[in-house]
Amino acid sequence: MMSNETTPVRAGAVNVPYGHVIGNEKWKGSQIALGMQGKVKLILEDGLGLVDFHLSNRSCVLYISEADLVGGNDFKRRLVRFRNASSLQGIVIVEKTQISNQYFPAVQKFVVLELGMVLLPVADQGEAAQLIIQLVRKQAKDQASNPFLHKKAPQLLEPFVFQTVQQIPGVGKTKALLLLEQFGSLHRLCNASIQELELVVGHALAQQIHAFFTQAK
Repeated sequence: MMSNETTPVRAGAVNVPYGHVIGNEKWKGSQIALGMQGKVKLILEDGLGLVDFHLSNRSCVLYISEADLVGGNDFKRRLVRFRNASSLQGIVIVEKTQISNQYFPAVQKFVVLELGMVLLPVADQGEAAQLIIQLVRKQAKDQASNPFLHKKAPQLLEPFVFQTVQQIPGVGKTKALLLLEQFGSLHRLCNASIQELELVVGHALAQQIHAFFTQAK
């Protein structure tokens, strides 16, 4: 596998046929690829750059393995290069295992708060395959119900963004919903001032949320 320093960044969108997933050739024969067989139509291509799987013309998956987490900060440089070069909605899938669990909180803060991307933990590649299938089916359902849907942040991500916001200390389902309705995205939420936050959740929790974001940066 090429190093992250030499792997090209493919910034443009990939034309993904309806109901398909375009995967990086490096996943040929993997547990993820095998797990998708018969569930979605997976096409493996070379030259996808830093992206592991394209779910649509606008959203893609970047996969961080247990070995990536334990091995150092190369995966962080990869994610930053992707975010700086691409306008695609990046979904980061991370292997959260007994070995990598200690690294997960720091990775969560980095991905969600600093990069404004969605992070979804999985136990292994098999679970990752099922998650990708779920995302693709949700997207297909959304497109079927509204073929004119052209939102920058696809609807298939909304439940996962909602779950991510709930992981902020002190924020439950109700407050997460209020915060997302007010700010619209993770990026805007993590850059909100105390004054903006307290209009939604009150002064005490606003201070707590703001401190959480500030300490993570």
